[in-house]
Amino acid sequence: MRDQVRGLVFDKDGTLFDFNATWSAWCHGFILGLAEGDPARAEALAERLGYELEKRRFLKTSPVIAGTMEFVVQAALGVRPEFGEARLRRHIVASTSAAPQVEAAPLIALLDRLRAGGLVLGVATNDSEAPARVHLERAGVIDRFAFIAGYDSGHGAKPTPGMLLAFSAATGIPPEACAMIGDSVHDLASGRAAGMTTIGVLTGPASAEDLAPHADAVLPDIGALPAWLGLAE
Repeated sequence: MRDQVRGLVFDKDGTLFDFNATWSAWCHGFILGLAEGDPARAEALAERLGYELEKRRFLKTSPVIAGTMEFVVQAALGVRPEFGEARLRRHIVASTSAAPQVEAAPLIALLDRLRAGGLVLGVATNDSEAPARVHLERAGVIDRFAFIAGYDSGHGAKPTPGMLLAFSAATGIPPEACAMIGDSVHDLASGRAAGMTTIGVLTGPASAEDLAPHADAVLPDIGALPAWLGLAE
């Protein structure tokens, strides 16, 4: 199986970038900023987002983990309807684009090694495409990817397989010769639906026990990919 893999499709949040290290700080600031000093508003928004304010962490059941920006927009709108959807959407896009990303492994060295091994790389994220491109550009790796799609790129959102099938179409690599790498059940379900090998990583909120039923392999992080693929040092 692994010796037939020629294309790798990465989730972004929780896979290329450590989920909690990146998004817990953003969510804490986002909630407090939107609440504008009102503790009741802050608690209401935290509950909607599945976030523990005191512990500064997401619940494992948080819809934010695998959901799209649309969920965050609607959650915020439910607490601050007077802001209006358009204003909230602009604020969320700006704040998520500016959020510092913590790499799950040193990305430049890792991605260059994978490409040197003949692998074609892509990104399929339930984030919007525009912030995703900002994050990849800031990390200095956007040019390592032959394909980048977000939930709003026209291929649908995970767990449907549209983004992954679009990667195959764009690169000419059949799904059975590709692997989907992600930190959530949504990621792996999309890979299975597309007919790809599925690889779970533990740099998101899900545990190995959560991912194992949906994965052909579970790795600690994407830094373990070269060894799993059998790439020479």
